[in-house]
Amino acid sequence: MEYTYQDLKKKTVAELREIAKEIESEAVRGYTTMHKEQLLLAICKALDIDTKEHHEVVGIDKTAVKAKIRALKAERDKAEQEHDHARLKRLRRQIRHWKREIRKAVR
Repeated sequence: MEYTYQDLKKKTVAELREIAKEIESEAVRGYTTMHKEQLLLAICKALDIDTKEHHEVVGIDKTAVKAKIRALKAERDKAEQEHDHARLKRLRRQIRHWKREIRKAVR
């Protein structure tokens, strides 16, 4: 059976030990005494599963928003050098807004 990192992470220690019992690999040796995190990493290593959690952004164009943030940061730096506090505050709020939009769109 094919597993993903998310599938394995949701399983209990007992279920992970059942999976490890079927795997013949050096990485899962001693699976009966491992804690969940150790067991999870060992199974992922034995089955060659990527352990990074990948997030999917839905509803917005993340690259365009990131480009907009970079442009706003450049303006912010310029406003900071010119000591334009009103513009600086406005730019910081815009940067914060776009970062929050990205975080809201992540699933």
